[in-house]
Amino acid sequence: MADFGDILRTIGDFGLFQKLILFGLCFPNLVLPFHLASLIFIQSDPERHCNTDWVLRAASNLSSEEQLNLTVPRQEDGTFSRCLMFTPVDWDIDTIREHGLNQTTDCQNGWVYNKTVYEATIVTDFDLVCGKANVVGLAQTVFMAGILLGSLLFGPFAESFGRQRATQIPMVIMLIFTVTTGLSPNFYLYMASQFLVGISYGGFRINCIVLATEWVGVTRRSYASCLSQTFGGVGQCILAGVIFFIRDWRLAQFVMVAPIAVVAVYIWCVHVSSFTNIKTDPEKKVVQKGGILILIRSPVLRKYFFTITLAWISLNLSYYCLSFNVGNFGLNIFLTQLMFGLTEIPGHILCIFILEYLGRKISLMSTLLTGGFTCFLILAVPQGKVPTGIDFTFFLSFSSCSFPERVAIPST
Repeated sequence: MADFGDILRTIGDFGLFQKLILFGLCFPNLVLPFHLASLIFIQSDPERHCNTDWVLRAASNLSSEEQLNLTVPRQEDGTFSRCLMFTPVDWDIDTIREHGLNQTTDCQNGWVYNKTVYEATIVTDFDLVCGKANVVGLAQTVFMAGILLGSLLFGPFAESFGRQRATQIPMVIMLIFTVTTGLSPNFYLYMASQFLVGISYGGFRINCIVLATEWVGVTRRSYASCLSQTFGGVGQCILAGVIFFIRDWRLAQFVMVAPIAVVAVYIWCVHVSSFTNIKTDPEKKVVQKGGILILIRSPVLRKYFFTITLAWISLNLSYYCLSFNVGNFGLNIFLTQLMFGLTEIPGHILCIFILEYLGRKISLMSTLLTGGFTCFLILAVPQGKVPTGIDFTFFLSFSSCSFPERVAIPST
């Protein structure tokens, strides 16, 4: 019986049908970065100070500056405290001006937030500041934990029920809980919704690339893997523009829903993997099935599995540390996000040619070494020059696109 790869070479490795399938599976990658990179924006902590409107009972005509001088202590650098206020008193305004206030307390009536950059973030809506500031990092952790669980769940799910269902179901889940995220009345529902969005994110990401490569001939599989990642870079650029014009995190969630809804509709038209339709030759030996245990039992597979796992951990640690610290680079946040997206696009495009001419093994080794070396260079960059770290994502994008998962050749 003819191998499916031979059939593809006969009818065409990369025809119109395959291009449509590839585009349909790549297009969601324009949206997926919105969920990941938008954490930088919706969790932004703006300038703020305690709400001290209590003093207006003593003098309703105080200017904002005078109100702050009378009711909010200053820090060592001369700026107003972000978490402390002077304890309210029942004095008249003349007494307050004459004697001043000395005893401080935590903010008692909420905060007043600066809306120069954003109209609203989860920080301002849920008051995740001061004593609650640490839960913002927890929100990132919950989302990434969802991605981990989604990858673990939908990997075996695809083996049992097919990659078609493993790409369709996550998009429906993402649609539902992106809406739920935007409607969340409290931080707990927000985290639960983001966890489920993370599950769908992980489930779709690991299956869409493999499903795309199964339809594309061997000579063009690097296109199927790298173009999907290129769409992700473009999506990050688009995100910077979307957030620039939409400064409210809830409204941004609803804007993200529109393209997700489009994908959730047409994804059901993506054909099931062609490999599942090939009949097994009865004369061939039945392939043993054992799930992930096969990777552990085989010495060769075990070596490859742990090596690639360690490499993925190292790569993702470097990449996401840079990504999640975009807001700390000292540049305009929207410009910085745009630069991050722009550096990834040429990296993934060049990776196509690197894979074509050097192969997966050499390209993986060379790009990981290059990415690791450039990350070491961060130590040589003065603290005031931290924005140059953006350039390193260019090399890290090479590494992420060179992994075997990106250009996997499914077995029949």
